[in-house]
Amino acid sequence: MADGRVSGIEIAEQSGADHAIDRVPTAVAAFVGRTLKGPRDRPVVITSFLEFQHIFGGLWQPSPLSYAIEQFFENGGRTAYVVRVVNGARPPTITLPTAGAGVLVLIGLNPGTREFLRASVDYDGIGENEPDRFNVVIQRVRLAGSELIEDQEIHRRVSIDADATRFISDVLLESRLMRVTGPIPRDRPSRSARVPNGPAVGYVSSNADADDGAPLSDYDVIGSAAESTGIFALKDVAAFNFLCIPPLAREQDIGLSTLLVAARFCRDRHAMLIVDPPASWHNARVALTELRSWPFRSENALMYYPRLLAVDRLRGRVETFASCGAVAGMMARSDETWPVWSAAEGEEVVLRSGLRPAVAVTESERQRFAQAGVNTLQSVRAGTRDALSLRTLAAGSSGAPDWKYLSARRLALFITASLERGTRWMLFEHNGPVAWRRAEEQVGSFLGNLHEQGAFAGSRPDESYFVICDDRVNTPESVADGKFKLLFGYAVTRPGDFHAMLITHQAGASRVRHVTPNRSATSQRRLEWEIETSILRGTSLPSLTF
Repeated sequence: MADGRVSGIEIAEQSGADHAIDRVPTAVAAFVGRTLKGPRDRPVVITSFLEFQHIFGGLWQPSPLSYAIEQFFENGGRTAYVVRVVNGARPPTITLPTAGAGVLVLIGLNPGTREFLRASVDYDGIGENEPDRFNVVIQRVRLAGSELIEDQEIHRRVSIDADATRFISDVLLESRLMRVTGPIPRDRPSRSARVPNGPAVGYVSSNADADDGAPLSDYDVIGSAAESTGIFALKDVAAFNFLCIPPLAREQDIGLSTLLVAARFCRDRHAMLIVDPPASWHNARVALTELRSWPFRSENALMYYPRLLAVDRLRGRVETFASCGAVAGMMARSDETWPVWSAAEGEEVVLRSGLRPAVAVTESERQRFAQAGVNTLQSVRAGTRDALSLRTLAAGSSGAPDWKYLSARRLALFITASLERGTRWMLFEHNGPVAWRRAEEQVGSFLGNLHEQGAFAGSRPDESYFVICDDRVNTPESVADGKFKLLFGYAVTRPGDFHAMLITHQAGASRVRHVTPNRSATSQRRLEWEIETSILRGTSLPSLTF
């Protein structure tokens, strides 16, 4: 369904019925783009730029993502997932000679010219009656010819015999470094010869046939849901809150197709897409004019204008950069001080030293940007400015009016993600009143705590939130289908004016559907009465729009 949200079940991480629902993290960023090296189409969690350097190679001029990661951590970010995407890049190969005319060729898993691999073959522990057997050690080293080993695998007693229990092609299917490519030779690889004045063990280094590939296209970044590539490599990540897709190149923005797919993916994963302002918006007047006809709008996306000026440490001079990484770090830092539902309302979260806006924006322009759903980057606090609530890119979209404010939208995503994950235990309980009542109490306690902390509009619980998990939503038909349903809602701006969502758990997936209470149903009692009356009559729900 167009408005459904589905995610895989991860039972090991969920709270049980007898535990309070855990609050999901709110400051985890995910980045998708080109890097110098590292695993492709696989999300890797990092907690520092030093880790990024070790795994993905650090700063690289053709990689806007590398600078975005640097600025994320410089501005207060702590945790990020990185997905490396390539366009035609090739991994290196290793050619292992045999005693006969053939060779055994291994190919690396990670593409790129900075993937330095080597292999060593020996016959230690191999009997003379085992001519098909050999041992192989595979290493990744820091640089060509270096003895700084970054990763190593030892595969003992492998065989070139396809019928053997440790056939080399099968064994390397579990390798993190290499696979077998091409035909298997009739003879096993020869023992690796030691190089004079070299290490005590002989190694064969990878060939000079790797390639870094071409600049990325939108197709590369979008990837495939079926193959879990590109953006969709993140679908098995437990949780992230911000998605950053830096420009394809310094002056090449990502396309509308990528924005649309990424925004929908973020909606399904309860996250926000951070969108960079186009490179052509070189001053505020042009940006405000272009915003009138800009085709992309989404309640699950946000933008800060303008781009940034920062020192490019590779070039040794000030350059203009996309802002998504710095914005994600800045927002993560904000979450350490303010709860997600306040989003530093009334306070200015500014860039850290070393970064500054690339374009000057006047106070009147800042007000106009806010009206268009765009926030403005600041490098210094100015007490004379009017406080502006942070916005999403929902202006002009068909979403709920409240979702134009970033704090309201992030609150909704935070609650939905927490409750969806925190109630999956229901799948292992009998689908009946006992489990329903426990879930209702558990969710009510979660929402009640948020109410006490000022997350919702309204002074009384009944005008601030509601939870329904009984036979009004769990009909005999849905129970027979193995579905557990829970309806909840909360007031964001006006007491009794609820945003409501229906969680459905069933084997293999959890789904969240937005439902919209009729604006005339302004109290929990009225809403419950209309739901109950409609179900008893067997009619459609007049107070809810699915």
